[in-house]
Amino acid sequence: MLAAAAMTLSGCGNGNPDKDTAMNNITENTVNRTVQAITDKCPEADKALVQKGVTQAAALWRAEDGTEAEFEQFATESYAATPEDRKVLFDKLSDAFETLYGTSNQVAVRLQKPLHLTGPEPTEIDYILGAFDPYSHLSDDLFANKTAFVTILNFPFYTLEEKNTLGKDWNRLEWAYARMGDAFTTRVPAKVKSEYSRVLSASENYIASYNIMMGHLLTDDGRRLFPEDMILLSHWNLRDELKSNYADVPNANEKQEMIYQVMLRIVDQSIPKDVVNNPEYDWAPYSNKTWKDGKEVQLQPETDVRYSHILNTFHVEEQIDRYSPQLPTGIARNFEEGMEVSAADIEQLFIRLISSDEVKEVAGLIKERLGRELRPYDIWYDGFKSRTAMSEDELTKMTRKKYPDAQAFAKDMPRMLRYLGFPAHDAKYIAERIVVEPARGSGHAWGAQGRWEPARLRTRIGDKGMDYKGYNIAVHEFGHNVEQTLDLYDIDYYMLNGVPNTAFTEALAFIFQKRDLELLGFDYKMDDNTTLDIFWGAYEIMGVALTDMYTWQWLYAHPEATASELRDAVVSIAKDVWNKYYAPVLGTPDCPLLAVYSHMVNSPMYLPNYPFGHIIEYQLENHLAQCRNRLEFASELRRIYTLGRLTPQIWMQQAVGSEVSVDPLLEAVGTIVQK
Repeated sequence: MLAAAAMTLSGCGNGNPDKDTAMNNITENTVNRTVQAITDKCPEADKALVQKGVTQAAALWRAEDGTEAEFEQFATESYAATPEDRKVLFDKLSDAFETLYGTSNQVAVRLQKPLHLTGPEPTEIDYILGAFDPYSHLSDDLFANKTAFVTILNFPFYTLEEKNTLGKDWNRLEWAYARMGDAFTTRVPAKVKSEYSRVLSASENYIASYNIMMGHLLTDDGRRLFPEDMILLSHWNLRDELKSNYADVPNANEKQEMIYQVMLRIVDQSIPKDVVNNPEYDWAPYSNKTWKDGKEVQLQPETDVRYSHILNTFHVEEQIDRYSPQLPTGIARNFEEGMEVSAADIEQLFIRLISSDEVKEVAGLIKERLGRELRPYDIWYDGFKSRTAMSEDELTKMTRKKYPDAQAFAKDMPRMLRYLGFPAHDAKYIAERIVVEPARGSGHAWGAQGRWEPARLRTRIGDKGMDYKGYNIAVHEFGHNVEQTLDLYDIDYYMLNGVPNTAFTEALAFIFQKRDLELLGFDYKMDDNTTLDIFWGAYEIMGVALTDMYTWQWLYAHPEATASELRDAVVSIAKDVWNKYYAPVLGTPDCPLLAVYSHMVNSPMYLPNYPFGHIIEYQLENHLAQCRNRLEFASELRRIYTLGRLTPQIWMQQAVGSEVSVDPLLEAVGTIVQK
């Protein structure tokens, strides 16, 4: 959602090659003459910086913006002559952007409320309004009234390489100036932005209602393994239920095998369409037979609905490509601009870990603990957490009693923050800026964009209260909200608000989530099990992320593909990744399980942020383990998460003293398995 909002306000990439709206009507001679005019007027100006701003503004200037002479006059008159003038301009633009971004966010929150929160089933008008973006013309308007050109001229865009090299010596204000330079780098038409918003909204709605009626699942001999009222959202709740059955509970392994079969049916789309979010049918996922009122019936498979949503997103990205010659694919925009790490670097980082000898060593530990051969779903092995020694039913009794509704969780947030080491006034300050709401889907964190609105914690709460799965997710989202609050409300320059990319907010969410039992009164410490848990979680999600990345590479190589062809390709890609990095450890060649994650459908190319976040999480946990007490722990969290939106490597250097790397985690795991 934030990625879509950012594109709505500022676009992606650089330039527009479309012949009908060419932006090359400013000649090189005019650019040079304009640079000279500005430097003549402002002798103390940095000529290289002037050249950069004028060149970038000229590249986005269209015929309807004015003649070459008018461009020269506008640029000369609009350039901030002194450092003092530039700072005044920066402050005024920062205030304006906060107003625009913040109000845009508030509108989106209100319009999408019926789709995201529990309540009456959404009607057609809810879906229409939820996909409506009244700010889709904002970027066009800001170019038309020249605000965008004033910004580009005085605060030009720096490439990722420039940020990573020059940024090492920048002060906070210089970093804020550079981030303002990211505000306008292209001119994507409002129609394309609106279509992007509509397509993402449709995908989100599809995923948010993809519930499996667990009480209606049958074994081939007619038994029901799950409670009648259990409803699990794919893939999140299915995965969490599978993980919960590593505890000593009845029919644990049989339940895991059934969930595994359900997941395979979702991936290859052989799942009967009418059993999704529908309690009218009983379904045996092994045989794929269905019954209604005790009589066997024939239902149509979903076939390729899941993959049609991915394809629709790809086709909108293709439209955006036309306006992004320097970052000409969604892949480039996602990694080099969004994550600010290249796809090649991410791929190398992940492969280094999942192909390591340490994976086989840890798998051996898991096999020994389970006392059986490993199965594909053991990528979600949960035995490195203390919670597996307890019944989830007992944990659910605790959480339902403690949190009967969303407001009970909200009321307890100050206590949780105090327990983690935040002083009472800080705990109150942060909690007051977070609103807890009951989610229709699995839940999510929706951050504020203006320093007058709250962050929103959406969590799933049943009629009986918050079960343990919902609580675990809620604590994860709470971590997001704490980050979103600290690096917005406590940031020194608004243009630096946020984190380098979403992996960094995931890292803090993981840190909170791992302390969910501690917040319930159980002991927690960063020990060998914690390290192994982080490592195995990274191993699992890295394969999922590579499957997502390779899917998008395939899409760009096969732009004319149908949804059915995409389905077959994704299944093949998932099998290939599995056979290379997972079958040697977990067995079962040609398993497509890595393609089950719902993010592939509703959050294109988001998945790499999770394993990247796991790597960052470990380095942060390692750093935070050096804190002498909880007060120091909370103080370090505040310091680290008010660094703001630097590039990933520079942020990590300032946070923990080293760049992002899997080596510390591999070294720690290697030491543990040798004990």
